[in-house]
Amino acid sequence: MRIIPAIDIIDGQCVRLSQGSFTSKTTYPDKPLEVAKSFEDAGLKYLHLVDLDGARSGKVVNEKTLLEITSNTNLVVDFGGGLKTMEDVKKAFDCGAQQLNFGSIAVKNPEFFLSCLSKYGAKKIILSADSLNGMVAISGWEEQSSQSILPFVQNYCEQGVQNITATDISKDGMLAGPAFELYSSLIQNSSAKIVASGGISKLDDLKKLREIGCEGTIVGKAIYEGKIPLDELVTFERNDNSNND
Repeated sequence: MRIIPAIDIIDGQCVRLSQGSFTSKTTYPDKPLEVAKSFEDAGLKYLHLVDLDGARSGKVVNEKTLLEITSNTNLVVDFGGGLKTMEDVKKAFDCGAQQLNFGSIAVKNPEFFLSCLSKYGAKKIILSADSLNGMVAISGWEEQSSQSILPFVQNYCEQGVQNITATDISKDGMLAGPAFELYSSLIQNSSAKIVASGGISKLDDLKKLREIGCEGTIVGKAIYEGKIPLDELVTFERNDNSNND
């Protein structure tokens, strides 16, 4: 199972939200590039980078930060936030993103999302399936759609989606444990690779997500708050990989 540390950006700074609320953000002093380098120096290989300014404004805002990180590290970066036009999609890829995350647009404009899937291929496009109380959430998690999470995911899998990042918003940033039942249901009832996000607070959470069958796990606040040291994450991932060789 891949370990994917997260950096969320507002006004060029690293932040973490609680349950997706912009009014409950915690800002951290280190710059995004410094944080990204610390992940790489520890031995991690991936990065989940979210442009929260972009998510709110509907256009990519922090592409310079994306470019700075991809130009100065070897991390494999997946990027999301504000991807609403082909121009912004191209901009994100040109700035070094290896994969792009699409959330709200897959609800509001499925034709556009599917056109990106067709143009760039299923390996490059990630469906961000974010939910609250079983319903898909959109617009930086500030709105709740009328779509249930499981049929939403199943529909897109039938149309070629292979990679999904799933977040139970009630768990995000709370350090109270992941939504194990949600991930188990998605894995059992869809054909996509599932990356879990939200609620990670200890290594036992990662072990259980691995047992469920998650392809990867995004870890954010647990790193920033010192709940799981980076070296323990690296050791976990390496041991997991060696056991699967």
